[in-house]
Amino acid sequence: MNNSWPDDFRAGFTAIVGRPNAGKSTLTNALVGQKIAITANQPETTRRVIRGIVNRDVGQLILVDTPGLHRPRTLLGERLNDMVHESLADVDCVALCLPADEKIGPGDRFLLNLVKQTKAPIIAVITKCDKISREALATKLIAVNEFYADFAEIVPISAIQGEQTELLISLLLERMPLSPPLYPRDAVTDETEEDLIAEMIREASLSDVRHELPHSIAVVIEEMEERERAGGKGEPILAIHASVFVERDSQKGIVIGTGGARLKKVGQEARHNIERLLGRPVYLDIRVKVAKDWQRNPKLLGRLGF
Repeated sequence: MNNSWPDDFRAGFTAIVGRPNAGKSTLTNALVGQKIAITANQPETTRRVIRGIVNRDVGQLILVDTPGLHRPRTLLGERLNDMVHESLADVDCVALCLPADEKIGPGDRFLLNLVKQTKAPIIAVITKCDKISREALATKLIAVNEFYADFAEIVPISAIQGEQTELLISLLLERMPLSPPLYPRDAVTDETEEDLIAEMIREASLSDVRHELPHSIAVVIEEMEERERAGGKGEPILAIHASVFVERDSQKGIVIGTGGARLKKVGQEARHNIERLLGRPVYLDIRVKVAKDWQRNPKLLGRLGF
């Protein structure tokens, strides 16, 4: 049988780790080349372990994007931390994100000690390099080297500007085992379409709201159905019915906004991103519902996908 990949093809798993808001999801999206992980300015946006898949002629990288590790305050927090430990269990390499514009702190040390247990090579990725001067970056490189002398590589990167992303991909691929592709060569994620759509609605719901909300929003896709257009002309529309769950009535008010203005904006932004993802017209219906203290309720956590 004629395989469509070379004999020296490499494929394996890289965990992308870092403190909350260290630029992990932005990096995942930049390496994959399209948006699969949601990004927001609040820490702890990522809630699930998203696998991004990077395909090159010489190999395939499966990126495991971990929720930012933190001291758990709720049952949800504990489950997120468990997900991180699971996703680190059998990776071939670790990319530890250290933001260029922040000092190395106890959170980074905690993470380094955790990933050292994997025995996999660790590459330090200095993220958000577009935010500091060249002189400040030189100082940062020295600080990262002093932080841990055994980093396999130290790579400064600007995911937003796409600087050094190809270099990082090649350095990661070099450290993958010889293996045939583990996913189809055109795959970019193993997330279901429904999961990605829910994440995009959640991201839009989180944009520019106060800090009390990041953890309090969960999205469930209730139904997706094809709908003929009026008169039966043109491509059918995909109708998506989604519920956005918050924990308190006051939060429901924040998501909906005065006279429903904010929810309308959320719907427009989410629909735009979903249409770009699916490459087709979408009708999006979002309802906001209250599920009291769902982060602490095992039954509700299960219903909401945790």
